[in-house]
Amino acid sequence: MSNLIAVAYPDVATAEQVRAKLVELQKQKLINIEDAVVVERRPDGKVKLHQAMSTVGAGAAGGALWGGLIGLLFFMPFLGMAVGGATGAAVGSANDFGVDDDFMRKVGAGLTPGAAAVFALVSDAVTEKVLPELAPFGGQIIQTSLSEADEEHLREAVATLRAGAAHGA
Repeated sequence: MSNLIAVAYPDVATAEQVRAKLVELQKQKLINIEDAVVVERRPDGKVKLHQAMSTVGAGAAGGALWGGLIGLLFFMPFLGMAVGGATGAAVGSANDFGVDDDFMRKVGAGLTPGAAAVFALVSDAVTEKVLPELAPFGGQIIQTSLSEADEEHLREAVATLRAGAAHGA
């Protein structure tokens, strides 16, 4: 089962660093991230989503590959690639995997202008190794799909780690 965790940061740069750290931790097999999006509330109040992966680009690339292969069968690989790429891009833009964009925009509208948040859909994590890696970035937990007890445990762990990092610096 996946859990959604959204943490607010004072700026986009910090949120992007946290997402990069999550990707690094995933490469170390300490966490499994299904989706990680940085949501920015710009100074003008508009909300911008910084997706980790473009479904349009991935769809276009996959469609072009399959279209080219099918085109080879009918001796028209370039036409097949063009049609496959266009179809793949259309399908990719219609699909939205992971955290719902409308939900992230609504939550992002509650951020202070200039702030950002990381929305991470996590299916598995080695909490005792992941939290110390993320604690130095600070942040405020704004949304989770965890049970109340697990969310409170997470808040306490983050507060303890943050206090320890402040005293150690």
